[in-house]
Amino acid sequence: MNALELIDVRKSFGKSEIIRGASLQIARGERCAIIGPNGAGKSTLFNLISGRFGISGGDIRLHGASVAGLRPFDINRRGLARSFQVSNLFDKLSVYENLRCAVLWSLGYRYSFWHRLGALRDAHERTEQVLVDIGLQRQRGVPAGVLTYAEQRALEIGITIAGGADVILLDEPTAGMSRSESDAAVELIRRITVGKTLLMVEHDMGVVFGLADKIAVLVYGEVIACDTPANIRGNAAVQAAYLGDA
Repeated sequence: MNALELIDVRKSFGKSEIIRGASLQIARGERCAIIGPNGAGKSTLFNLISGRFGISGGDIRLHGASVAGLRPFDINRRGLARSFQVSNLFDKLSVYENLRCAVLWSLGYRYSFWHRLGALRDAHERTEQVLVDIGLQRQRGVPAGVLTYAEQRALEIGITIAGGADVILLDEPTAGMSRSESDAAVELIRRITVGKTLLMVEHDMGVVFGLADKIAVLVYGEVIACDTPANIRGNAAVQAAYLGDA
């Protein structure tokens, strides 16, 4: 069974068809990168998978079950989490508090006025573990809004995995980073997605070819190729559409 499967997925906004029958299969534990020229529909496809937009046709399956038409939080509770191009944090809360917010629901704590947060040992232990995983232990008490850009991106990735989802969507996780920051982000992503399924949109080809097991190329709303990095690099259609003939 695939972790994630897109079957002839279509999305139209009025008379404009943005996603035109995209099909993709991602096996459990696989790291797949979606690349394509600007306007290809990559972010739209992410929004369809995560439930932010409803599909116009086709189907999306998570662990074999259709999630088409479900709300984003319902899809999240079935094991899929995503990040966004722009960091979306609680700026005035600390790094620790941001992560704890993401942990609580996955541990079964709903909206409750009779639980003392400080007494929730399992939430504390899980939050501390994620802090270690993303390397922000020293910044645990720092407000998220004053972190460096790279640290904010690391925190957002931490929030994405904190709920325990096994399918992770990352939207341009290294955008705006220096080469050294990008290299550190790649190592972080590689480390924290061990045993998980990863789908990411990324424009940095160094990141894509260094991290992905499989690359899907989206052009004008269609997946024109999906293969190993080596085969994608040598694919003439991909070179013409995105990577350049050179």
